[in-house]
Amino acid sequence: MTDQSSHSLLAWQRIALGLAIAALLIFCLAPIFWQFLTSVKVNADIETTPNIYFPSRYTLSHYTELFARRPFWNYLLNSGFISIASTLLCLAIGTPAAYSLTRQPVPSKNIILGVILIVTLFPYILLFLGLLEIARAFGLGNNYLALIVPYTAINLPLTILVMRSFFQQLPQDLEDAAKIDGYNIGQMLLQILLPLTLPALVTTGILTFIFAWNEFLFALTFMTEEALKTIPVATAQLSGASQFETPYGPIAAATVVGTIPLVVLVLFFQRKIVQGLTAGAVKG
Repeated sequence: MTDQSSHSLLAWQRIALGLAIAALLIFCLAPIFWQFLTSVKVNADIETTPNIYFPSRYTLSHYTELFARRPFWNYLLNSGFISIASTLLCLAIGTPAAYSLTRQPVPSKNIILGVILIVTLFPYILLFLGLLEIARAFGLGNNYLALIVPYTAINLPLTILVMRSFFQQLPQDLEDAAKIDGYNIGQMLLQILLPLTLPALVTTGILTFIFAWNEFLFALTFMTEEALKTIPVATAQLSGASQFETPYGPIAAATVVGTIPLVVLVLFFQRKIVQGLTAGAVKG
């Protein structure tokens, strides 16, 4: 093969790769872009058939209506509090558990790890009826704990597995040196090991946060008071002026508002997320 033909083949490969990336971006971002456009369209353009993809008139009335008609700031705060609390609990419980399963002589360690792996593959929706009975028995209806505890339990196995894979990469000599310097296990974990596993902490924390923020069924069932509802439930229950009207504009605006915190969070921690997914989650 001549140099000219090899250069031509390389150029076509780059073009094909660029087209594939562009197609993937359009496929992933088109629904988000459509929701945003719907949120800023006037009602006449939303209801027009055929659809107006790029309107000439724009409005922010759907956003103002969203916060004027419903306590949407409360929904944001509820989702934020529940998501942050469950994420912190997952990391606080899962990290020491992962370290113990990595370095400490835990009896039946392989069996425990096998059970944890099975639990990560278990559809959490099958836990719904059992959790409902527990919530009734302990009177946890319309209580933040009714969501924080299940979210923590559901995401805890993933936290343990990801953190364990990172702890396995750390050299044992580092821990031996810390013990010689007088560090106990708690001090060594907090002051030495956790800073080294920050990508794993961020990765598992982001995944836990996103799950808790987006979860719908448990939040719909356990939180019936208006002041305690979360973003997904409040968005699904938006109603129009009459029972025959679907408020597409406010629903789209609520979707955009509920997505912005997740986008900001992922963009802020994107490097740590990539490090966690590529370094920690594929080894061990």
